[in-house]
Amino acid sequence: MRTERKVREPIVAISGKGGTEGDAMLAALSMLPVDRIISPNDTVVITPNWVTSEPPEKGTVVGPDTLRQLIRFIKSFGPRRTVVAAGSGGQPTPEVMKLNSFDRVIQDEGVEFVDLNYGPYIEITLDHAFPSKTKINRLLEELTVLISFSQLKVHSEATASMTIKNIALGWPPAEIHGFPKKNLGIHDDLHGFIYAMAEKIPIDLAILSTDKAMVGLGPSGGKPVAASMVIAGTDPVSVDTIGARLLGYYPQAINYLYRLVKAGVGEADMKKIQLRGLSLDEAIAKFTTAAYDYPISMK
Repeated sequence: MRTERKVREPIVAISGKGGTEGDAMLAALSMLPVDRIISPNDTVVITPNWVTSEPPEKGTVVGPDTLRQLIRFIKSFGPRRTVVAAGSGGQPTPEVMKLNSFDRVIQDEGVEFVDLNYGPYIEITLDHAFPSKTKINRLLEELTVLISFSQLKVHSEATASMTIKNIALGWPPAEIHGFPKKNLGIHDDLHGFIYAMAEKIPIDLAILSTDKAMVGLGPSGGKPVAASMVIAGTDPVSVDTIGARLLGYYPQAINYLYRLVKAGVGEADMKKIQLRGLSLDEAIAKFTTAAYDYPISMK
């Protein structure tokens, strides 16, 4: 099983290109060394945020058209295998897929789908008191590139839901942990669990959308925000640090993110992150104007 990301350097691109969410995503990805991440021998797994049966206009799940564009972008590098894998915590994953036509996207694009809420399983141990281990789909042993595609959201328990939390809560199987994955204690120390999962499962490409994002009460009941930006990078800690800053948080305000920084899993120092595209100040001004009707400086 993999222990490190494909690209160790913390390279992050912020695109505010006009047009669709997909346009902004492709613009951000074009600024990254994706050719160093995906090769013809790879098994690439995309995990989109499909938390519950809500439309993307509400800021709860990713957009199907953007997922289609992401699949096509990945396929352009000619990987051996491309898989969309997700495990909804709110309802059975097929229900979430059908509501937003994700099933049609997967069928049309000819890629595999794996429902992470079910096996066959392997078991992984975690640096976490309880649960100290979990069963997880054996796809984790088969993948060579992991992509997290999520939206930026305030979260009532995790403070912020971004690319790291998307993997940490999307991969544990609901068949074992229940809907909404609370039966075995994940939510008793949610930040500790997210930290332990992120330490164990490297994310090679993190994609965080702010169209639609969510402020107020998340992960599904807040106010959608159309900030028309996509943040993408080779280091999920760096990507989520920037996402947190848009919401008004430094990394130390989000326990799991702060612990990952302290453990050296990723980079949060803006002086060390190789930032491309929009500057952090430009991104903050754009996001806060969309969310609150005026720009806010967070220096």
